[in-house]
Amino acid sequence: MVYKVLFILLFLFVSSLFPQGTEELFSSANKFYQQKEYNKALHLYTELINEGYEGVSLFYNTGNTYYRLGKTGYAILYYEKALRLSPGDEDIQHNLSLAYARTTDKLSEFPSFFIFKIWEDLLGLFSLTGWVYVTYILYILLILATAGYLMLKDPLRQKYSFLGGLVIAAIFIFSTAILIVKLNSEVSTKKGVVVEQASSVKLSPDEGSNDAFVVHEGLKIKLEDRVGEWYKIRLEDGKTGWIQEEDIRII
Repeated sequence: MVYKVLFILLFLFVSSLFPQGTEELFSSANKFYQQKEYNKALHLYTELINEGYEGVSLFYNTGNTYYRLGKTGYAILYYEKALRLSPGDEDIQHNLSLAYARTTDKLSEFPSFFIFKIWEDLLGLFSLTGWVYVTYILYILLILATAGYLMLKDPLRQKYSFLGGLVIAAIFIFSTAILIVKLNSEVSTKKGVVVEQASSVKLSPDEGSNDAFVVHEGLKIKLEDRVGEWYKIRLEDGKTGWIQEEDIRII
């Protein structure tokens, strides 16, 4: 019975994300994918994305379709988009690892101090929206604990409300700090994926500039600056250079 209720709630939630016509389009795209008509499925998924729709399932299925078509760069792009909305999704992480196994560039990331690694794991525990929900729920609980302390007459219950309020307040402050850092990271840090099979990275934002190095399809990069149609990028191993906008897509 519980599973039926959860299924109904999940169905209603998914249905609310897509208007009726959009839901039918998404369903048709899924059917094409199941029938291995990947180009037709991709056309419908892309149509939904171009209309401004976003969602874990939409991005994940688009990534799967690109993967089946052998377009590793775009597959990684949409897996990363899906993972950004649902950081803990094991299916997305698994398929993303399979896609990265296809890439040419295997970079060694600088090792990070274990405390920084723990902090990064905390940031990635939920999406930005998820941390907003967590912080909001903690705020409501803090109000309830405060109200309980002020309204309860029993000294023992007041004590429990006070202690509970202190614990919730500490977690609330910590959650707020993570939310601020997460928001700042989302706003200030942009990442992209190389979608061309091979692309020359220049020393300066100029076609006539010397090549710094070459990157290949599927490589994830950090975007630091932009000049016209050129992006300054930084790789995980610390290398920097300029790449043309048409060779990458922003996550």
